[in-house]
Amino acid sequence: MASSAPIQRIQAPLRLCVARVGILSFRGYATIPSVSDVQQQQPSPPAEAASPSATSTSTDAASSSTPKTRPTYFKDKVIAPFSDFLPSSISEAAATYTPRTATVGPEGRKRTITRLPDWLKTPIPSAGTNPSFAKIKSDLRGLNLHTVCEEARCPNIGECWGGSKDGRAAATATIMLMGDTCTRGCRFCSVKTSRRPPPLDPNEPENTAEALARWGLGYVVLTSVDRDDLADGGAHHFAETIRRIKAKKPGMLVEALTGDFAGNLDMVRIVAESGLDVYAHNVETVEGLTPYVRDRRATFRQSLKVLEHAKAVRGKGSLITKTSLMLGLGETEEEIWETLRELRKIDVDVVTFGQYMQPTKRHLKVERYVTPAEFELWRQRALDMGFLYCASGPLVRSSYKAGEAFIENVLRRRAAEKAVPPETLSQAVAVEDASKSA
Repeated sequence: MASSAPIQRIQAPLRLCVARVGILSFRGYATIPSVSDVQQQQPSPPAEAASPSATSTSTDAASSSTPKTRPTYFKDKVIAPFSDFLPSSISEAAATYTPRTATVGPEGRKRTITRLPDWLKTPIPSAGTNPSFAKIKSDLRGLNLHTVCEEARCPNIGECWGGSKDGRAAATATIMLMGDTCTRGCRFCSVKTSRRPPPLDPNEPENTAEALARWGLGYVVLTSVDRDDLADGGAHHFAETIRRIKAKKPGMLVEALTGDFAGNLDMVRIVAESGLDVYAHNVETVEGLTPYVRDRRATFRQSLKVLEHAKAVRGKGSLITKTSLMLGLGETEEEIWETLRELRKIDVDVVTFGQYMQPTKRHLKVERYVTPAEFELWRQRALDMGFLYCASGPLVRSSYKAGEAFIENVLRRRAAEKAVPPETLSQAVAVEDASKSA
């Protein structure tokens, strides 16, 4: 007959586990012990008939069989909130950046709206107080021209159209070519959309050049709606307008803010070789949000190819490439970093950051309002990465006037360097250095 010792060795650990489970089920972790639990834990008084020796024997046996452990539980104490440990200035700043709401509407139909932060509020432009603004607006109506400033409801229209107090030389305008109706429906843009917009105006290139010659602008931005209904996407119309402007005002600097021409790089070449000074195409947002923000026919990689090809057509030193991003759509910090790295790989010169603002209720909602301090932080980061210029702020748009002023100075300096012979230029630099040292 086999010995029972192996069976006992197997049963011993099982009995120990069962005993431990019984002990653990009696203890209450992370809870406050109830009155019944406390009463169960208190030892019952010894019976009167029990002898001292029997009582001591039973106590020793219990202590040897069940080890005494202290019950574990969390104490029910009120802990101060985290805000009590922060300085008051941080709390005040957080309250400043919190969106404010207001209740508007008649009785029975009241609704709650979100007020814009103070840094997004601008004065309403008036043609009566600014002659330059009135002149530009009047000419646009007379020549049947459109601007993205009006169609996209840009908050900087008064500042850009107004120019300086002495005249319109410092003013800028963004003319929108090929009509006011787009074939695409991006979820952030308020421009009208249609699958079959009206045909192109053959007189638009001449009218545009004539209007710009009248205004005496130093810098102009030409943009357009997307015309996927046209075989060339409107590239020849765009290029013809630029050539007419340069023929009437050779000294005027022209920036072309184009679409992606459905990825047709031959059309990108036609516009890039038309004589423009800055080729701009907006990626609009980070790659992860592109399918939700832009029209399905526009992709992030396709936009990168447009910017890269425009730079390759004209050469690195002769054409400035530019793009723009909107913040406040739900992008993350790492996604912005990755976007900037992709732009630097294709040698984009200028990048701008602006706050996305919902044009109507039918468009994407604002996920958050980015503070001016964060915009300044991204400006510094972009410059540290090697961008030639970065305009960053809540009201900055892709054709913002301050950025154009800087680009204008860069382009005129490059033109002057090309016009002056290298020997003369080096002599002039040596004389200037000598005068500074003296």
